[in-house]
Amino acid sequence: MNTLALGPQWLDPDYLISTFGLIGVLVIVFAESGLLIGFFLPGDSLLFTTGLLVTAGKLDKPLWLVCLLVVLAAVLGDQAGYLFGRKVGPSLFKRPDSKLFKQENVEKAHEFFEKHGPKSLILARFVPIVRTFTPIIAGVSRMNYR
Repeated sequence: MNTLALGPQWLDPDYLISTFGLIGVLVIVFAESGLLIGFFLPGDSLLFTTGLLVTAGKLDKPLWLVCLLVVLAAVLGDQAGYLFGRKVGPSLFKRPDSKLFKQENVEKAHEFFEKHGPKSLILARFVPIVRTFTPIIAGVSRMNYR
């Protein structure tokens, strides 16, 4: 069966799991949780497929271990995104007249995170593309780490 219309084969959860196994799942969860390149990866469907394969006995790891490792990968990805944004972000916004990045947007993001910070970070976990960019933007806008 050819599923080219649904996207490239390397984005298919079954292909990713059969090729890279649990390590591949963890790398994708890490990337999707905080790296800029992770916004297009199939995180939700990959996690669903992984859970099915674990409970069906196709992956020989206990479910509790898989869940623990996935949470750890997501938290580490989130932290990496925040630290990346905090370290690299300000240099992107040094020129207020930059065509791509504007200092005004950083100030708006800072105000937003000051007002809605903790709520926005929790809710962003459940919105696929937003969850990738939120920790980076929080770092760029110098949101309080706590």
